[in-house]
Amino acid sequence: MGHTPTLIKICGLSTEVAIDAAAANGASHIGLVHFEKSPRHVTLEQAAKLRARTPTSLKVVLLLVNASPVLTEQAYKAVRPDVIQFHGSEKPEWLALVKKHMKVEVWKALGLRSAETLTNARRFDGIADRLLFDAPAQALPGGNGTKVDWSLLSGHQHLLPWGLAGGLDPDNVEEALAATHAPLVDVSSGVESAPGVKDMDKMARFCQAVANHDQRSTQA
Repeated sequence: MGHTPTLIKICGLSTEVAIDAAAANGASHIGLVHFEKSPRHVTLEQAAKLRARTPTSLKVVLLLVNASPVLTEQAYKAVRPDVIQFHGSEKPEWLALVKKHMKVEVWKALGLRSAETLTNARRFDGIADRLLFDAPAQALPGGNGTKVDWSLLSGHQHLLPWGLAGGLDPDNVEEALAATHAPLVDVSSGVESAPGVKDMDKMARFCQAVANHDQRSTQA
């Protein structure tokens, strides 16, 4: 049985150069953050321009945090993302409503504190297209560079597609994949030289590390 290649989402991109690097290195998704408190924040106008410039090989994920219904609709119409990632305390009912009215995948990020988080995540079954398990929110909902306790995910039976975020970087992503078998990895601060500034070398190394893991899994 062949190993399905691990999907790679590089989040918090704000320049065309970074988007080109993500595509060149084999990422599957890029994340655009529309949340003013984040050092990776882009305006809807900037996000729309970056979206228009993104090659079709990449899916565009627009990240929102507890956005109002009005802002969510504005953002969707301006950017036309492939995915909206909800990274706040949004409820399953809200995701269901968004899916009903917008032609878009919806992902829900959850701060993974304990096994209880995984139980509570079941509320999104049949609603979210993917769950992202991130480190618990701090000053910012995500992009803090703190790691998730991978052992919580080891052997867990996931009913939905999912992804691993939180503190991943080129040096630990292979270990994270070996521990969790995540089908998607999501990196932001781990491929930066400063908050919000993507480092092309780190992005290349991160994607290469994932490819190395996939290659070993195929041979195993």
